[in-house]
Amino acid sequence: MERTEKSCTLLVHFDKGTPALANEIKEALEGNDIEVKIEALKKAIMLLLNNETIPQLFITIIRYVLPSEDHTIQKLLLLYLEIIEKTDSKGKVLPEMILICQNLRNNLQHPNEFIRGVTLRFLCRLNETEIVEPLLPSILTNLEHRHPFVRRNAVLAVMSVYRLPQGEQLLDNAPEIVEKFLSTEQDPSSKRNAFLMLFTCAQDRAVNYLFTHIDRINDWGEQLQMVVLELIRKVCRANKGEKGKYIKIIISLLNAPSTAVVYECAGTLVSLSSAPTAIRAAANTYCQLLLSQSDNNVKLIVLDRLNELRALHREIMIEMVMDVLRALSSPNPDIRRKTLDIVLDLITPRNVDEVVLTLKKEVVKTQGSEHEKNGEYRQMLVQAIHTCAIKFPEVASTVVHLLMDFLGDTNVASAIDVVVFVREIIETNPKLRVSIITRLLDTFYQIRASRVCSCALWIIGEYCLSLSEVESGIATIKQCLGDLPFFTATEEGEGQESSKTSNPVTVSSTTVSSRRPVVLADGTYATQSAALETAMSPPTFVQGSLASIGNLRSLILSGDFFLGAVVACTLTKLVLRLEEVQPSKVEVNKATTQALLIMVSMLQLGQSSAIPHPIDNDSHDRIVLCIRLLCNTGDEVRKIWLQSCRESFVKMLADKQLRETEEKKAEAQISNAQPDDLIDFYHLKSRKGMSQLELEDEVQDDLKRATGEFTKDGDDAFKLNRVLQLTGFSDPVYAEAYVTVHHYDIVLDVTVINRTKETLQNLCLELATMGDLKLVERPQNYTLAPESSKQIKANIKVSSTETGVIFGNIVYEASSNVLDRTVIVLNDIHIDIMDYISPASCADVAFRTMWAEFEWENKVAVNTIIQDEKEFLNHIMKSTNMKCLTPTSALEGDCGFLAANLYAKSIFGEDALVNLSVEKQADGKLSGYIRIRSKTQGIALSLGDKITLKQKGGA
Repeated sequence: MERTEKSCTLLVHFDKGTPALANEIKEALEGNDIEVKIEALKKAIMLLLNNETIPQLFITIIRYVLPSEDHTIQKLLLLYLEIIEKTDSKGKVLPEMILICQNLRNNLQHPNEFIRGVTLRFLCRLNETEIVEPLLPSILTNLEHRHPFVRRNAVLAVMSVYRLPQGEQLLDNAPEIVEKFLSTEQDPSSKRNAFLMLFTCAQDRAVNYLFTHIDRINDWGEQLQMVVLELIRKVCRANKGEKGKYIKIIISLLNAPSTAVVYECAGTLVSLSSAPTAIRAAANTYCQLLLSQSDNNVKLIVLDRLNELRALHREIMIEMVMDVLRALSSPNPDIRRKTLDIVLDLITPRNVDEVVLTLKKEVVKTQGSEHEKNGEYRQMLVQAIHTCAIKFPEVASTVVHLLMDFLGDTNVASAIDVVVFVREIIETNPKLRVSIITRLLDTFYQIRASRVCSCALWIIGEYCLSLSEVESGIATIKQCLGDLPFFTATEEGEGQESSKTSNPVTVSSTTVSSRRPVVLADGTYATQSAALETAMSPPTFVQGSLASIGNLRSLILSGDFFLGAVVACTLTKLVLRLEEVQPSKVEVNKATTQALLIMVSMLQLGQSSAIPHPIDNDSHDRIVLCIRLLCNTGDEVRKIWLQSCRESFVKMLADKQLRETEEKKAEAQISNAQPDDLIDFYHLKSRKGMSQLELEDEVQDDLKRATGEFTKDGDDAFKLNRVLQLTGFSDPVYAEAYVTVHHYDIVLDVTVINRTKETLQNLCLELATMGDLKLVERPQNYTLAPESSKQIKANIKVSSTETGVIFGNIVYEASSNVLDRTVIVLNDIHIDIMDYISPASCADVAFRTMWAEFEWENKVAVNTIIQDEKEFLNHIMKSTNMKCLTPTSALEGDCGFLAANLYAKSIFGEDALVNLSVEKQADGKLSGYIRIRSKTQGIALSLGDKITLKQKGGA
């Protein structure tokens, strides 16, 4: 059965499994022990909150609890009085409530200011006019009490009474009383409450008071200044023509000592004005808050506001780039990442040099200290510099050599970003090619990661063009590989012999080695080469020393034969290019022989039993291909190896740039003005009495109106799709709901129509949820006249990306038979996961990393009537609201196979990864699998259900 919640300011968890008996609570309340009374009263309140009716306790509480002078008992008593039913089924106040009125009057005249204050606060939550009316003289008397705690709650009580349905008849002069009170009050909290009352109930009086004391507004307290800002927002939304004089007040409050007031001022300024002066003032305020506040959450919120300004007022934010960059001083990685994201979108030819110089200084700082997150921060900086250099190639020369010092970084991700940056810059900046190649060859021995080595070798093979560069490239690779062969047959035989009695011996790193006895793990003796121990240990690099063990040798000896295949391809390219630039055939033959010797040695090493894992077939075939190519070279093959590879890379860069350009165009909002929109001409307007800020604001408003920015092009069809029918057309009460999803909230705007000729009483919309949804509050009861309608709103909190269901019913009483309650069951409302996720982009490296880390996978078999692979991919993208990360060029052609990666991000920050792999069968149908991975189970299951439902193509 659904648990109904009653409105109360105290929410308490209570285990109903062992409820206290009413007679036990009654006995405890009748006793004289204060502590026992307190516990009994707490149990009674918790039972009431859990929908237990205990009417027999009311008289006991009136007799034995009301007279108590204990403050704790008095607070609990007010909570009890708040949640008990005070009216009967017809809405009239129960006669026994007169006893409560007498007690409340006594409390309002109590000599203790705490009792008076909490009683006044309790009156703010009473909606029964009959109970409040006898207490009005006592409430007004407390406005003149000596203690500010009583006065501030008395003002709130006056406002609450005045806002009751018949409050204006009870206290018709309340605004005058409060205005007089405000003019003489000195307590900041009391002044704030009094101004809030005028703002809520008599807005004109609040505005009049504001402009009467406008010269002293900076001396008001923080709370009162916040209410003033709220008043300004409300007035300006209702009457935009008056916002000029209010903006002056906001700008004066930007110098307030309270950071909360300053933050609200900046937000109010942006919402009311689009004048450059106002936006610039707000941006300056946000930047000051960004530097002055130490709380990371505050910094993130301020950065979000700056990001909104960047989207709406980019030209002004460009001036603030260096101020925003100062937020990099924070050690928090999220703050640094968000700062860099904002700055990178504001780079122009005028500020790019300053930005890159700052980023270079930050990179140098990460090199000097040993902080644990320096690697992650350095990676962010490298990516930022990469973006700057791609947008503005002229700055690449100032950063590329600095970043190349980090090719040997222990943080592999950072080193990969550096080498990818170098690979792109060397193609897009031909003037830097010679210097980059020279620096890369000089620092190649420092690279320790296999993936970085592979990319660096590709760069060497493609961009070493002159004779000296080719010779240096071959020499560098030979030096890093060390002496050949990688092992001797004698050592292999000894290793095989020793493996019969003990653990196998690892291959040595040189052909010359000294012998010494060693004790094995099982206690037996064996002889081992001293050079073997060197190969097993991590390589130590001595700069400039030719005797140091090469990084390529160490990686290949560890079993990385993919890198060995890359080495073979690079040597092949260098030898082929040497044939073109070297006139001496002797030198060419010598280089060819050395390259063949290296490749044969790697094959021999890969087939040796001394290696834990033999060479894989792909790497073996690749090295064999290189050997055959060097032995017999044709013109067509030479063209493929020396030209086609780079042409493919250039095409990849062009596709990448095209995709980024298309994404920016898609994100740009194109506004069109409507034919009948009014356009005011600024130069024809009267400027008399207008400040510079107002003039700027008028210009900006005219520009926005002319470009259609004020036009709200609501998609009516989309809105109609959000309307869900809850009841049938033949039901006595018709209901339909308009569902709106606001990030973490779902708002149900339910329209209820009484289709009968009778008055429906106590009509209640009862809702319940299934999934990670939570009903915030229970809608109240209403009375519906014949053939009338009512709008009922319900708020539901969302806690995770998961498909949820909202269900419930409508309960009412007909006037002809009050005792008989009618229940109408509502249709279920299914909350779609598509409301929570949106297309997003991420790098291929990040996608692969997340794919390996996420533990939840949902595998859906392809079952569709669609027979075209690309059409099926587009259908899945549209159905799941995801973005395809696989480039368009990679999906070209018609081979019967298609593999693509899709990515989306939820409003809760969750990542959704999808891999689509399909194959066209002989009968024309598609088969394959769609794999979904996520960090949470809910998104993986819900997205899988959505794909299963939609993949056929019909829905």
